[in-house]
Amino acid sequence: MFTPAKEIHPSEKTGDTAALGATRSHSAFDTEGAVIDLPRAQTKRGIQSRHAQMIAIGGIIGTGLFVGTGEALAVAGPANLFLAFATICFFVYGMVTTVMTVGTYLPGEGTSMAAYASRYVSKSLGFAMGWLYWYSYGIIVAYEITAAALVIDYWPNNINVAVWLTIMLVVILGLNLMPVRVYAESEFWFASLKIIMIVGLLLLSFILAVGGGPSHERLGFRYWNDPGLMNKYLVDGSAGRLCAFVYALVFSMFSFVFGPELVVLTSGEMRSPRRNLPRAANNFIWRLIVFYVLSALAIGVICPSNASGLTNGGVGAAASPWTIAIREAGITVLPSVINGGIILSAWSSGNSYLYMSSRSLYSMACEGSAPQIFSRTNRFGVPVNAVLASSLYALLSYLNTSSSSSSVFTWLINITNTAGFISWICCCIIFLRFMEACKAQGITNLPYQSVLQPYATWVCLVFFTLLCLVNGFSVFFPGHCSTQTFVTSYAGIPAFIVIYLVHRTVHRNDRWAYRPEEVDLTTGLEEIAALEAEEFLEAERSSEEETKNIWLKKIRKTLG
Repeated sequence: MFTPAKEIHPSEKTGDTAALGATRSHSAFDTEGAVIDLPRAQTKRGIQSRHAQMIAIGGIIGTGLFVGTGEALAVAGPANLFLAFATICFFVYGMVTTVMTVGTYLPGEGTSMAAYASRYVSKSLGFAMGWLYWYSYGIIVAYEITAAALVIDYWPNNINVAVWLTIMLVVILGLNLMPVRVYAESEFWFASLKIIMIVGLLLLSFILAVGGGPSHERLGFRYWNDPGLMNKYLVDGSAGRLCAFVYALVFSMFSFVFGPELVVLTSGEMRSPRRNLPRAANNFIWRLIVFYVLSALAIGVICPSNASGLTNGGVGAAASPWTIAIREAGITVLPSVINGGIILSAWSSGNSYLYMSSRSLYSMACEGSAPQIFSRTNRFGVPVNAVLASSLYALLSYLNTSSSSSSVFTWLINITNTAGFISWICCCIIFLRFMEACKAQGITNLPYQSVLQPYATWVCLVFFTLLCLVNGFSVFFPGHCSTQTFVTSYAGIPAFIVIYLVHRTVHRNDRWAYRPEEVDLTTGLEEIAALEAEEFLEAERSSEEETKNIWLKKIRKTLG
């Protein structure tokens, strides 16, 4: 699905390839002539290739897939759920190619899509995106921790939910305060277990569908006929089915939100990012198809859309279509196993989003958009102050210990959903400006190039703009007007615009957008080239050592 750039030996970075290894005269300037640069940071590259590929998919496998799909199934029906996930997966992969094209060119330390916005578009856009990311990621940490605590209530216990919230928060915070290789390794195993769980559920769904359950009742596509293929939402007839599809489309977004940005955010602490980021992108589409599209199909096959657990307002594992289907099939042990897997997924996603939130704050501090105290790192390369500040958002999870204040938390979550659409719209703008700058400066040999581009970016820009506008479309139908739904669905848009305009007002002398020929596409490339050369030599030494060890083993084996 992509065309990698030609492999260049470190000693060959001359002439036309200087764009990848030498400093050029072009830089991005503000109106006062200051060079816009990404400062050298102090994080350490401890994320390996296997970590990157698992983080790419594992970070977005959370409660949205295991629990949230139940609400979408109940409202939209099995066919709409399947079509919505298939459609979103297609556009999400388009976003993956969009952000990877930008992220692999200059995967420096302390970078993020917000930092790239500051570098390739304008400081104001980068500033607004940075604070949007920090807030959104932090809120999702609280959401995932809360979801895990609610799922624990599936088992009868007398322990206050605040105890479970505290335990999970402490563990997540502890993992993020350790060296990045510990975080990466923990996410590798978290993601591996989640993938094993999904594969197991898909196999179980197939067995139940063909009549291999305890009752030997063959389900087939029975539930697509009764209660029906597509439900109606808001109105009757074909328009109601269309509304149900749009609802499923918008709702399914939460399962994917900020996934592509997570991979780019790890590039500053990743080994050989120019090699490993394209690998992660190339495998992303197949994992999306297997884990999301097939899961949506399986859910619609084994669980009816009118199941009582989906329609009676159940929470946690009780509202999971997987748990409902397995319980209805008469399998007594597996629901608890699935319950444990859901807790693990929520815990893992919370771990990933705290990492993202802290690194977003760290990135902003590096470029001067946040207090410099958040750019400080310890001897392990961990931005401790940024981690601690970002973890404060997780305290919002304690709102759910009180029923009177839980609605406030729901408002924050809905606003965060809008942030996902805004982020992807901005990522499309960043890509288009980046490619325009590359064209103006004659840079064509990019580390990652997709055959889908630039068409995928234009299509995604239009698609996600429309979804952002219809995020709370139900309030425009008679009898469904809700001030709370309207505010939480659309408040994120003016909030983002206000942040942007405030920064624009303070820095009124800055350009609205840099000219393509002025965009800084060279600062930091020397460091990347040096890093590539060092890693190349290290790989050669390792290869030689492995060869020597093989011959030593053969000699020892021969001599007995």
